[in-house]
Amino acid sequence: MSDVLRIGEFEILLGEQRKIELPVAKLYTDADVSLPIHIIRAKKPGPTIFISAAVHGDELNGIEIIRRLISQKNFKIIRGTVIAVPMVNVYGVVNQSRYMPDRRDLNRCFPGSAKGSLAARVAHIFLHEIVKHCDYGIDLHTGAIHRSNLPQIRGDMKDEETKLLAQVFGVPVVLHSTIIDGSLRDAAVKNNTKVLLYEAGEALRFDEFSIRAGIKGIENVLQHLGLMRKKPRKKKPTAPYIANSSGWHRANASGIVNNKVNLGDQITKGELLAEIGSPYGDVLGVVIASRSGILIGKQNIPLVQEGEAMFHIAYFKENDEEVAEHIETVQDLLT
Repeated sequence: MSDVLRIGEFEILLGEQRKIELPVAKLYTDADVSLPIHIIRAKKPGPTIFISAAVHGDELNGIEIIRRLISQKNFKIIRGTVIAVPMVNVYGVVNQSRYMPDRRDLNRCFPGSAKGSLAARVAHIFLHEIVKHCDYGIDLHTGAIHRSNLPQIRGDMKDEETKLLAQVFGVPVVLHSTIIDGSLRDAAVKNNTKVLLYEAGEALRFDEFSIRAGIKGIENVLQHLGLMRKKPRKKKPTAPYIANSSGWHRANASGIVNNKVNLGDQITKGELLAEIGSPYGDVLGVVIASRSGILIGKQNIPLVQEGEAMFHIAYFKENDEEVAEHIETVQDLLT
């Protein structure tokens, strides 16, 4: 780790803590739009980690996770550097939109370009000014609008260090996830930066359990990497189960949804997940589980179109009842 960290025109020294605004573009009004960045550097050298939120502008849980984390009186870094970026897609946050003003998904625009579209320019700046300094990263997300996710970590579980960090994070479920071309994680891995993707809650909503689980998970990772002092634990943490695959169950009719299951439930093959009915009370279709697993994501709006994704189920090698009991245990520890 260098004694001087340079981000844009700013220089941050060892032992220094600074809040900076990194310019990314201008609006029609000629007003600057900047990335808010909070940098905390210990006096002792060590790993550098970024914590980012709102790559999708309507995913707000991560903003609150970072805000609470860095405002805690006992949040102290003893070695290394933390670079916290609570709003990567500032435009989307302002407009309560997942996308950039050019209608692009920022998380499909990496590594970006200094002379490309607005989304490509933001991706380029974030990669070169933030990610390239970092050994590790934690990218905070939620489900899409009208969809909720059970707190979960996604990453490349074939990479042993990423797998260990995912387990250390300490949420109920870890899901092996292949890297998507053009994503932040794709660009970071090519930079040899190990990245965890935290998914929890719903777009445009704060979910208190997901926020608290996210803060605790980040602290667990920082302690494991030696950036924070380890706190004594009252209870021994339980290792999460790793799902090697998952799948969505879709609506086979359009209508009003009568939901039968909740996030974290153990799902059995052949189980009724939902009934889809008409305004007159007729059952138009039913959604049946094709495999056993654990429900990690679901649609919340009680209206559905045929073919729409409704239930996201993770599949485990272990006994599903055992996994469901583990999830309840972890949820109790985080409450």
